[in-house]
Order: sequence, then structure tokens, then C-alpha cells
Amino acid sequence: MKALIITDGTESIQSIALLIKESLTDYQTDICTAEKFQGNEVLPANIFFIGCSEPSPSSFEFLEMMLSHINFASRKCGVFALNKKTGKYLLDMLKDSEAQTAEPLLITDITQIKKAEIKKWLKLIIK
Repeated sequence: MKALIITDGTESIQSIALLIKESLTDYQTDICTAEKFQGNEVLPANIFFIGCSEPSPSSFEFLEMMLSHINFASRKCGVFALNKKTGKYLLDMLKDSEAQTAEPLLITDITQIKKAEIKKWLKLIIK
């Protein structure tokens, strides 16, 4: 099974993406930045994740446009962010795509994150 994690490339979000990747032991997981995202990388993915540190980063313009024109009703997507406002932005961005989502993973202090917390969140998405 394949998973894709798309990030804004910031250090804290990349750190969270790596922890998610490590926790997805049953998946072949790739991480790419939105800047380098072409769109076709998400097609073979059974599940995908999107994370950013602030709402509407300029690198997400293509991703936002793509998600407003594609149907992912059969796919699951997890979003992760550093605050509630950014988590809401990510969920709103996914609405038109109809991807199945759960509550965002909000990590306000990257130094305090625990793998158990990520695994618990992943279970909400991979049911």
C-alpha cells in the first residue's frame, strides 16, 4: 500500500511528516513538498496527508486548485498543522475533493510530540 505526504517544506512540518512516515509501517510512504508536487504523485496513493505551518502558503496554490477539481471520495486524507486556524484551512481546502478526513493533528510544540499520539491519530484515518 502507498501513502503520500505533501508539506509546505518548513522544518517543523517536515519533522512531523517524518514521524508520520515512521508510524505508517504498512505503507510505502513518500514525502514531497508542495513546491515540487506535480499532482500525479497522489494517484497511486491509497491514503495521503497534507501539512503546513500557516494557512494559504504560496506553495499550496497548485494543490488548492487541483483539489477543487478532482474527486477523492474513495480516498482518506489526514491533515496536520501547528494551530487550529491552519488545520481548518486544510480541511476547507479538501472539501470539494470529498476526501474522507478526520480531525487535524495539531502539534503546537514539536519537541513534545509523542509517537503514540501520532499512531492514535492515524487510527482515526485508517479505519
